[in-house]
Amino acid sequence: MTPHADPAQGAAVKAADRAHVFHSWSAQELIDPLAVAGAEGAHFWDYDGNRYLDFTSGLVYTNIGYQHPKVVAAVQEQAGKLTTFAPAFAIDVRSEAARLIAERTPGDLDKIFFTNAGAEAVENAARMARLHTGRPKILSAYRSYHGATAAAINLTGDPRRWASDNGSAGVVRFWAPFLYRTPFYAETEEQECARALQHLEDTIAHEGPQSIAAIFLETIPGTAGIMVPPPGYLPGVREICDRYGIVLVLDEVMAGFGRTGAWFAADHFDVVPDLLTFAKGVNSGYVPLGGVAISGEIADTFARKPYPGGLTYSGHPLACAAAVATINVMEEEGVVEHAARIGREVFGPGLRELAERHPSVGEVRGLGAFWALELVRDAETREPLVPYNATGAAAAPMAAFGAECKKRGLWPFINMNRTHVVPSCNISESEAKEGLSILDAALSSVDDAL
Repeated sequence: MTPHADPAQGAAVKAADRAHVFHSWSAQELIDPLAVAGAEGAHFWDYDGNRYLDFTSGLVYTNIGYQHPKVVAAVQEQAGKLTTFAPAFAIDVRSEAARLIAERTPGDLDKIFFTNAGAEAVENAARMARLHTGRPKILSAYRSYHGATAAAINLTGDPRRWASDNGSAGVVRFWAPFLYRTPFYAETEEQECARALQHLEDTIAHEGPQSIAAIFLETIPGTAGIMVPPPGYLPGVREICDRYGIVLVLDEVMAGFGRTGAWFAADHFDVVPDLLTFAKGVNSGYVPLGGVAISGEIADTFARKPYPGGLTYSGHPLACAAAVATINVMEEEGVVEHAARIGREVFGPGLRELAERHPSVGEVRGLGAFWALELVRDAETREPLVPYNATGAAAAPMAAFGAECKKRGLWPFINMNRTHVVPSCNISESEAKEGLSILDAALSSVDDAL
């Protein structure tokens, strides 16, 4: 679709936003949100006619791109049939969405509890684990993000937790593996894996295994940096959990539904968790939906006693219709396989080539349509381009990089000293290469400022 410029309408949209919309994670008077006129596929555009290749896929959720006609049609059809209905009833589209999800989750995660988003999925997974085990504590990693509701934000390991860090009773944090910035003085992936597992064992021993209900991990951490765990780490965590009767919860809100070139990132590591949280890509974000996939053992805990949790819109028919259509589109169009191929043949080689050419790129890491570039001031010392959690003037180099990308028609995903490459999973090869070319030019401006 060709954007049609309408600056007056754009100004009206912006004025209404500034008058009435309260934005997430923002100082309200210091932001200038772009007024978006439309979107299609891997692109969106503003009211001035500027078109952007979206390397954020929304907030890493439009896994099949914007406005896929089959999903739009499915939502429209469902709205004409049954727009909404309470969660206590059996509804065909809800049952079908649950079936399709359960067929793709690893192992025996065959029961699906629907939520409205990923944070609520994490909240309920934590509650299930505590009730199932009768234990109070949950372990979660630094460099993680699990959501912004009460329990989820306190499980989170990045700075977004700090302002709300008054409900962390029962939460214990540990270091997960990250060789590039190893906390374990490791020199190889094998060392990093072994030392991270030993650190986790030591943490459990000192906290008391009998007090720990669950270990929460993003299978591949998303916003915190897309750190793919070394081989052996997740199976090692699984073994530790089995030994101590601890529930393993894998958070696949961002990494699931094709993002890494597999239905779930756990598939890459041959690991089956006890609980798996999902959202985002389950229906490409078209209507809010999340959930918890539950193992048979944990489901049995609530077979004869009520589960004390629920949501008014759990399994909303419009959201479930979007999920059914999205999963079917992903199967019919080979989206998961496409994401794997484009990661292997385009993003991986292309981003590593950028790293060789640009001294500002310290490391490239990722899988499928899920990549991060770590930007540094010095490749030898690995000093980040901007300080940890930098704001204002201290964050200016990353802001300048982002502005350069946007000027050239690319909307980047920027967090701290990283830019993430997380477009729709069905992005075309030519679009992917176009985005890499723009990143190349923008990184040159970073290099020049070093």
